Amino acid sequence: MPDKVLPGPIHGNPPCVKEAVCIHTNRIYDSCRDKECIENIRVYPTRCSQEILDCATSVKSRDAKLIWTNIDVREVAFNRGYYSVDIRFFYFITVDVCACNGKTQKVKGLAVYDKNVILFGSEGDVKIFNSRLAPCGGCASNMPQAFVEAVDPIFLDADICDVKPVCCPNPDCECNCEELCDVPQCIKDMFDDELIVSGGCKNLLVTLGQFSIVRLERDSQILIPAYDFCMPEKECVGSSEDSPCDLFRKIKFPVNEFFPTGAREPLGEPLCDCKPIKGCCSK
Repeated sequence: MPDKVLPGPIHGNPPCVKEAVCIHTNRIYDSCRDKECIENIRVYPTRCSQEILDCATSVKSRDAKLIWTNIDVREVAFNRGYYSVDIRFFYFITVDVCACNGKTQKVKGLAVYDKNVILFGSEGDVKIFNSRLAPCGGCASNMPQAFVEAVDPIFLDADICDVKPVCCPNPDCECNCEELCDVPQCIKDMFDDELIVSGGCKNLLVTLGQFSIVRLERDSQILIPAYDFCMPEKECVGSSEDSPCDLFRKIKFPVNEFFPTGAREPLGEPLCDCKPIKGCCSK
């Protein structure tokens, strides 16, 4: 290829690029974004919260935090280069329930949601060794790595229902006595009491709105243009003997926190002409 760029100095146009350099980094081979309404997820409350829940007459949404995601990558059979990404979201759920005496109490629990996407991750069966590995310490696999970016969910709804027999026609209120497995101990330690799987009179169900981005990356060597070495322009500043009030006076007023910037787009017109990332179910 006569137009192929090789590592080394570059002469001519563009004059700002000094040379082409080869770097080792993670290359994104495929990615997707998702906007999901996750309906009627069962919440596994703590033992104390279950006792409060059994006497509840109504429930109100309070807070939902995404505390961890467990990610597993597997090759897709008969479709080379594609991988199945299994994601399990763990949520810390807090609701306010009202008992028969009219007193409002707080209930905490864990909600779990499983998600699967298929993404292209290219092929590569090489074994990666480096000088940091101890002798006979093994090697790294060239399997692509999956990354999940997600924000705390939007708490859309909460509901309580009586525990029904397994044959109950409504699966949302069905008594599922299987154990809550594969929960890391560090997540269990976030709760001040044991999580209850079965034995209560009522179940807590929540509906969450979740935004997420999933991507597959692989170690790659890429040729990029180099403009110059990075030399910091800012001088290092040590601690000063100013009083706390003097330091506070130097902080600019956070105008954007009180008056968010950005003009509102007219209805019916797109916010931008950027090409969106393909949806998770496009495969």
